[in-house]
Amino acid sequence: MTLHAFTLDAIAPTPWKNGGGTTREILCWPPGADTSTFDFRVSVASITQAGPFSAFPGVDRTIALLDGDGVWLKGDGVDHHLATPFAPFAFSGDTPLACELLGDVSTDFNVMSRRASGRAAVEVIVQAHPLPPSRMGLLLAVQDDWQVGDGHALRTGQGLWWTTPSAQLALRPTGPNARLIAVRWSASGRQADDRTS
Repeated sequence: MTLHAFTLDAIAPTPWKNGGGTTREILCWPPGADTSTFDFRVSVASITQAGPFSAFPGVDRTIALLDGDGVWLKGDGVDHHLATPFAPFAFSGDTPLACELLGDVSTDFNVMSRRASGRAAVEVIVQAHPLPPSRMGLLLAVQDDWQVGDGHALRTGQGLWWTTPSAQLALRPTGPNARLIAVRWSASGRQADDRTS
């Protein structure tokens, strides 16, 4: 298992084609995949104006507010105010959604997982916690500092990702208000068989 460290502020933002925001891509798997061929993708987006959320057929999505007033997501079967920080909201990428700002700029954590390839579990850790093993995954400290395992210290905005099967990781906060987003991705069906044979 190899852990790769990153700092969110060091990742260059990419402007959206519609001018409505920017995205910092943290992890996209497999290497070289684009938005139509990835299995698993994690990013942070800053939304600056109302506009559509593109449809991603066959993709499950989870979004969590990191900073700002949040957004209102509306579409077929979806009517959700993403206004509570660090509260993941899962929805299908099959249907395009309209997005309205609830105030000023909204910064959001985004996870996308192609249904045919695997499944992503997203949780917010608030106390000492053993993170179960996973095929791939990512950690992002979003409030206060964290200790990961025996040798990794994360400050707010720093994280780790891995793309080889992990061992159990011990997560320990350094303050009472600490928050850490943990994403674990597991392959499904034929994908899982191929990777364990």
